[in-house]
Amino acid sequence: MLELKNVTKTFGGLTAVEKVDFIVRKDSISGLIGPNGAGKTTIFNLITGIYKVTGGEIIFKGIPIQNLEPHRIAGMGITRTFQNIRLFKKLSVYDNILTACHRNAGYNLMESVLRLGRYKKEERNLRQDTEDLMEIMGLSKWRDHTAHSLPYGLQRRLEIARALAVKPELLLLDEPAAGMNPDETLQLMNLIREIRDRFKCTIFIIEHHMDLVMGICENIMVLNFGRKLIEGPPEMVQRDPQVIEAYLGEGAKLGA
Repeated sequence: MLELKNVTKTFGGLTAVEKVDFIVRKDSISGLIGPNGAGKTTIFNLITGIYKVTGGEIIFKGIPIQNLEPHRIAGMGITRTFQNIRLFKKLSVYDNILTACHRNAGYNLMESVLRLGRYKKEERNLRQDTEDLMEIMGLSKWRDHTAHSLPYGLQRRLEIARALAVKPELLLLDEPAAGMNPDETLQLMNLIREIRDRFKCTIFIIEHHMDLVMGICENIMVLNFGRKLIEGPPEMVQRDPQVIEAYLGEGAKLGA
């Protein structure tokens, strides 16, 4: 579904990503790990068009996307979450999700102003989609709470719900377990599997929680100083000497 071919990104004299090749297969859960500053979020920014590649290609469903604007890439079915949660802090949980669902609205301005039949039908469908997402993400009882009043773990869930509202084919999750305790992380692991299966959505994850990555990802790429160290299934990656060396004190986690 997604292929990076010899992807390079430089900022002035600094090489953030160097000649990276990687394939994310359709319907898979793939992972991207590496020490801080390895270039992981830069990869996501390149995929989504926030940054432009210096060299190489990014192919999505057979189409090169490395020169497209972010809104074009999003329109093709790629969406993401961010390390720093991005929500409408003063809106309710319900309204946060509903506003995201409206990206799928097919009615025009005139139909909206005159409240014509298609507008009414689509609004009913969008509101039902909102209810369904709240239920799936475990947010229904928080529906009237403002986003900023939620515990951190629930804010993460809300951000994922907003990303799912646009019905992506490829969902990029940037450190979704950040700030979560072990119980919340375990719940998130199960939720990510459910998202993949229920929404038929391919998932690509950046994460520092090794238990999560090793527990749900089928294929993992390890970056270090912008270069790919290794790619493979979890059991191979966690035993690789280069990976253990790159993580230094995190070697015990990799072997867990």
